[in-house]
Amino acid sequence: MNVVVLISGGGTNLQALIDGQLDGSLKINIQSVISNKADAFGLERASQADINTDVLDHKTFDSRESFDQALIKVIDQYEPQLIILAGFMRILTPEFTRHYLGRMINIHPSLLPKYQGLHTHKRAIEAGDKEHGCSVHFVTEELDGGPTALQAVVPILANDTPEMLATRVLTQEHIIFPETVKLFSEGRLIMENNDCLLDGKALPEQGLQYRNFEK
Repeated sequence: MNVVVLISGGGTNLQALIDGQLDGSLKINIQSVISNKADAFGLERASQADINTDVLDHKTFDSRESFDQALIKVIDQYEPQLIILAGFMRILTPEFTRHYLGRMINIHPSLLPKYQGLHTHKRAIEAGDKEHGCSVHFVTEELDGGPTALQAVVPILANDTPEMLATRVLTQEHIIFPETVKLFSEGRLIMENNDCLLDGKALPEQGLQYRNFEK
């Protein structure tokens, strides 16, 4: 399955996907890694794996709409069946999300629908939550609001800082993100009528939820 990965930063989730491609656990072909930042380290990760890269600097465009239109042109030349947002720090226009509806997924560091947006680890600790985690969801027009496919749950410990919690959550991201891609590539996971279906059955709001999920 041809995929395109969009990034803005270090690309640790991208690395998990590259590793899956290389070891054969993911039947995918990453056609290109695209970043809106030329200095994103994820581009180096892609280059080291002989994967094509593209840079499209959003600062050179006069509007969000013009950037997204240019991004669509870059993506579509690769004819991907799946677009993966792996730390792509851009709010996407409705036209962009509609163009890829049902074939674009994102990883978000919270147990959606809790804590959409930024600073999720800090917000979860300040709220006194006992659990936190990450979610992989299909992308719709609503920010971090599309149907959830998989979640991983981690406990919030008494001495946790946002940084400590983020580290534990990131470990789980590297597991459930490739797992979601695998299910999609096998045709088992789809989005239909704003629901996630696995093997033809609708998943609950939180999707498949794993606790202490390990490889």
